[in-house]
Amino acid sequence: MQLKNEIMLITYADSLGSNLKELGDILENDIKDAVGGVHILPFFPSSADRGFAPMRYDRVSPEFGTFADVERIGKSYYLMFDFMINHISRSSEFFRDFEKKKDQSEYRDLFIRYKDFWENGEPTAEQVDKIYKRKPRAPYTDVEFGDGSREKVWCTFCEEQIDLNVESAATKKFIRENLVSMCSHGASIIRLDAFAYAVKKPDTSCFFVKPDIWNLLRETEALVKPYGVEILPEIHEHYSIQMEIAGEKFWIYDFALPVLTLHALYSGKGKYLREWLLMSPMKQFTTLDTHDGIGIVDVKDLLPDEEIEFTKDKMFAEGANVKKIYNTEAYNNLDIYQVNTTYYAALGENDNAYLLARAIQFFAPGIPQVYYVGMLAGANDIALMESTKNGRDINRHCYSAEEVKEELKRPVIKDLLALMRFRNQHPAFSLEGQIEVALTGEHGLRITRKQGEHFAVLDADLKRHTFEIRCS
Repeated sequence: MQLKNEIMLITYADSLGSNLKELGDILENDIKDAVGGVHILPFFPSSADRGFAPMRYDRVSPEFGTFADVERIGKSYYLMFDFMINHISRSSEFFRDFEKKKDQSEYRDLFIRYKDFWENGEPTAEQVDKIYKRKPRAPYTDVEFGDGSREKVWCTFCEEQIDLNVESAATKKFIRENLVSMCSHGASIIRLDAFAYAVKKPDTSCFFVKPDIWNLLRETEALVKPYGVEILPEIHEHYSIQMEIAGEKFWIYDFALPVLTLHALYSGKGKYLREWLLMSPMKQFTTLDTHDGIGIVDVKDLLPDEEIEFTKDKMFAEGANVKKIYNTEAYNNLDIYQVNTTYYAALGENDNAYLLARAIQFFAPGIPQVYYVGMLAGANDIALMESTKNGRDINRHCYSAEEVKEELKRPVIKDLLALMRFRNQHPAFSLEGQIEVALTGEHGLRITRKQGEHFAVLDADLKRHTFEIRCS
């Protein structure tokens, strides 16, 4: 099914019901028409990071079901799949064969070996300083091979996620075969996870390295285009990178909207939110929440630094069970670029504020994505996070089918689903339409969407957290 201008649900295969079959049943029986698409987070066999350390892409992890279950959902909803273009699992057959056979392995060229990448086999201190790092040292892991020798191999993220050499013929073949397979199993759009890290060059940041990154993006697009499939590069960084990608006519994420909306609702002032809505492209997916935390780096220079700090402080002060310690080493998280919380909790579990935040998202340019915890206005799952000591698990509660039915009885969820259906069905929200954004009084925000004779108007009071919608 081709991509549609209807809200996309983001969910794990086992988070709305215990598997893909139950997810399909919930979609069909409980939230039909509230969403038009589904981003099923990585459902392939994986060794870490809740699916983001894939071992292979040619099968569904058995506890979730089979490709038949995925394709069943794809008959009614357009689907997004994840392809981890930057890395693969250390436990994959590809890397294990490399570990065992080293230079004799048929998969040796999939990986980036320090001895081959750096001129002297090691980076200089200056070269390490230039790298955009996720660790406090050069990005590598020590590998012991079957013959007893040791080497450093590029590893940007956790030890189970080994980087791929996207410039080698072997990796290009690997990418081509797996993307074509995804297309054949019903993907409408493929999300390129950790895309900006994929190209590495000595004496660069090894992050969004131009022009090579553009070549990779266009090569990837060319592989899926014959199947009518789109691509979406996933990048958390300065908003200018997203705008640059949008300028090349690719789909992008709006990762700035979550914090800008929080700032508006905390401060009662819509100046910065208005400026962003007016400059945002229509060809994008909007978010308030995802499977990760709420990104802070994405609003750099869209909010003054003191307003960013104000918003972060308010998240901890007014959010329900949002604590700074959840973003520290104690909870396996040193990422200063995001705050771990559900969006509902960040707004103090205030139903009115939460519904207004969603209304703003649905009126913003682009196609809205709603994370499954957000669709059920979920509170922070402290118990899960404490059991795993993973800060991000605070926003990853798994709902049984019975829990879903109970949550759907809450008035705030009924109102949210009604808003979602309105966004899906009203023609004013066409991606070819127009948007007008105005500040009305000290705390008022008005967003108008138009397409031909059709219109929809959101009038919001950012201080009182009330709103009204008028439409043709």
